[in-house]
Amino acid sequence: MEEDRVAVTGVGATRYALKPGRIKSEDILICIDVDAESMVEMKTTGTNGRPLIRMECVKQAIILFIHNKLSINPDHRFAFATLAKSAAWLKKEFTSDAESAVASLRGLSGNKSSSRADLTLLFRAAAQEAKISRAQNRIFRVILVYCRSSMRPTHEWPLNQKLFTLDVMYLHDKPSPDNCPQDVYDSLVDAVEHVSEYEGYIFESGQGLARSVFKPMSMLLSHPQQRCAQDDLDIPRSLAKKVPVTEAANAVDHHNGNNIQTIN
Repeated sequence: MEEDRVAVTGVGATRYALKPGRIKSEDILICIDVDAESMVEMKTTGTNGRPLIRMECVKQAIILFIHNKLSINPDHRFAFATLAKSAAWLKKEFTSDAESAVASLRGLSGNKSSSRADLTLLFRAAAQEAKISRAQNRIFRVILVYCRSSMRPTHEWPLNQKLFTLDVMYLHDKPSPDNCPQDVYDSLVDAVEHVSEYEGYIFESGQGLARSVFKPMSMLLSHPQQRCAQDDLDIPRSLAKKVPVTEAANAVDHHNGNNIQTIN
């Protein structure tokens, strides 16, 4: 049964049909960067009064993500990989058991050295697992947490092979003569657009605050089959920046949203 809705533009109205479809359960591979930059101290302090380490904050955000995702649908499943020079499995067996998933993260820590990352093996593993997921009427997603401010990731992948969706959370240092987070971000955007079956999201932050990790992870709870384009994404909105209705009505929009942004 089709559901008719009305989309209003100006003074006219256009009718369109929204076809029903089954929202499939997800198999989600979370890949965490273990480069030395994953061990950078953040501006946020922990309960012991010491600055949080980027890796510890990422793990806490992932644990919260898993619990929230399973509360939405207990049939979602998770596996984990790490990224150094290339990707390696941390936990290959997909599970819907939160405790088992969390246990896989407890001992995870970063390396002491830095190197350029090749995402090709990660994409190959994802494509292979995605075929298994499809056979079970599920969809496959990769969430990549990337932490290198001066190392652009590389990959080799066919243009017409899109078997999974890639999301990226990019945590970086402030731009300086010693790094190039904008170039890294642009490379990650290219990867998302290159491999994603559905709309892939990419979020970045150089603030060094815990909320800059938890906020994008909460937005990644969105199911790929139910997403709008990231250009149209405007949540969560900041209450501090909420514009009164009278001001909003008279305001002129000087900005056009796009997926390529400037890092400051």
